[in-house]
Amino acid sequence: MGYVLNGEELEVDDEGFLVEPNFSDEIVPIIAEAEGIKLTDDHWTVINFMRRKYQEDGHTPNFRNMVAMMEEEFPGVDWKKRLYELFPKQPNRQSAKIAGLPKPFGKGGY
Repeated sequence: MGYVLNGEELEVDDEGFLVEPNFSDEIVPIIAEAEGIKLTDDHWTVINFMRRKYQEDGHTPNFRNMVAMMEEEFPGVDWKKRLYELFPKQPNRQSAKIAGLPKPFGKGGY
């Protein structure tokens, strides 16, 4: 079963990722709740970063690249540790899912 946004059920794959990206901020809390995540400002920072990378590159970064890019863009945070605190089920995959993006390529994106 997909996520319901404004009375419309959105199609998901067998892992709960949206088949088509949805950049509506209204979808984020719906997916986050299904993932057991209570959203904070730090979650939104990562979600907006992942959405921007998807729009720029057509895919999301793998975890190693995600950490490097987050550290460059938002210095002063141990992003490797923080990402696991925010998204404990594979940060790049779970953050992409909550951001309303399709499943990352391979083992966690490229």
